[in-house]
Amino acid sequence: MRHFGHIAPEVRQHLFHREPCAFDAESPARLLSAALGATLYSPATRPRLADDIVKQTSRGVVSMVLCLEDSIGDEDVAAGEENLVRQFADLAAREDVEPPLLFIRVRTPEQIPDLVQRLGRTVRLLSGFVFPKFTEERGIPFLEALAGAEQASGRRLFGMPVLETPELMYRESRVDALEGIARAVDKYRDRVLALRLGVTDFCSSYGLRRAPDMTAYDVQIVASVIADVVNMLGRADGTGFTVTGPVWEYFRVPERMFKPLLRTSPFLEGQAVELREKLIEHAMDGLLREISLDHANGLLGKTCIHPSHVPAVHALSVVSHEEYSDAADILRPERGGGGVLRSQYTNKMNEVKPHRAWAERTMLRAEVFGVANEDVSFVDLLAAGIPG
Repeated sequence: MRHFGHIAPEVRQHLFHREPCAFDAESPARLLSAALGATLYSPATRPRLADDIVKQTSRGVVSMVLCLEDSIGDEDVAAGEENLVRQFADLAAREDVEPPLLFIRVRTPEQIPDLVQRLGRTVRLLSGFVFPKFTEERGIPFLEALAGAEQASGRRLFGMPVLETPELMYRESRVDALEGIARAVDKYRDRVLALRLGVTDFCSSYGLRRAPDMTAYDVQIVASVIADVVNMLGRADGTGFTVTGPVWEYFRVPERMFKPLLRTSPFLEGQAVELREKLIEHAMDGLLREISLDHANGLLGKTCIHPSHVPAVHALSVVSHEEYSDAADILRPERGGGGVLRSQYTNKMNEVKPHRAWAERTMLRAEVFGVANEDVSFVDLLAAGIPG
């Protein structure tokens, strides 16, 4: 699979200076963690789940979470488990289909070995599990169960903890909670693919819900948690993990209070005025701004609950030609001693040592999402990525 692999090769050739690389479930963890992109959540109880997975794969989705937790009722868990076993068997029988990276969001550690055993040979389609409400105390049993299931099945399995508990929201307990999480995930570093943020649960602790014309970063109490998670768990010194962006809850807005957040000019230049109007109608202007702020705050990828959000996440994850040019200059071997240089675009200073970590992260993102051609904007990428 590859990002933008669902669009025609000649279109990709026009869009990309450097096309996204191919990867699969056996690729190195560092590559997969950056390649998750828009991770689409789906309730595990959907009766035609295998068909849904195939359909979304054909539309550019490369990672999905099949949820047995908050998206279904307590009384539906057993039926959801049974449905997953049936749907995995259905998928496995389709020899011409390469599914995306598939993860199951469980409620308890005990579900992990049970589901792996029940999946049998179809476990080869599974990339791992998502652990809800992760703390050091709650999380260690999940990670131990994951390690045991991996050994029993002979299948490499990853975990993705969700950070969403009140302890992370409350100022007096946040540092202790983050230190405990850091200890837990560091012990199982090879099995932790990414850390996911549960912003909806954060808001719940204070009875809040952000409006469609506000991002998570406009809710200051939530923004402070994101900052501290990145500060302690997302460092670029080799100790950090990929931290993914929070879910965007909206896909249509009947009425708005503030002006749209999308400038008109990029859409005029790309002759995509109708696309801008459609994005605004479906609350996507707020999503696009939040994705940009995710990147600015050190997050990569995003939890998604609606397929329409996927093209936006992927379009804004592509590395611009200017970013690529700057990163390549900074990482040239002859620059190892440091120094300052003017960018090839002659609009900024590139300071080699302070900007090196940024350049390395940019090059990893360029590998999995590609580098846009010099005259290609996010509008072009977004328009190409939206299914016809």
